[in-house]
Amino acid sequence: MSRIQLALNVDDVEAATAFYATLFGTEPAKTRPGYANFAIADPPLKLVLLENPGQGGTLNHLGIEVGSTDDVDAEQTRLAAHGLASVDERGTTCCYAKQDKFWVEGTPSGERWEVYTVLADSKTFFGAQDSGPACCSTSSEAGARP
Repeated sequence: MSRIQLALNVDDVEAATAFYATLFGTEPAKTRPGYANFAIADPPLKLVLLENPGQGGTLNHLGIEVGSTDDVDAEQTRLAAHGLASVDERGTTCCYAKQDKFWVEGTPSGERWEVYTVLADSKTFFGAQDSGPACCSTSSEAGARP
């Protein structure tokens, strides 16, 4: 089995473990003092959490690509049912692709997660209306959803 591994610095491993258990709908495979890992089947991912206070959230962003806008909607609804807020970006052009996506708000250490589907290829990194950093960042101006 092949899967991507992401090792994240987190400020509080317990808070991060609780958040990721909700985000992925699964419990950690292993926990130790200052450490946790998840072996997530769908999407295939090995997520490692390393407690390093003051260094949490050091990646640009992380993402989960899903198959359709319906899948994006289903994940947004599931996370909202667990009290996680999100910021919508529908029909946006980002990273040379037209996408429907949302950003998950309120991660324990500030790392940014997007759930997205690619609608079409794009020749530009940003679309005309998406000329700033909102493409690959959360923004309260984009319309938070509880």
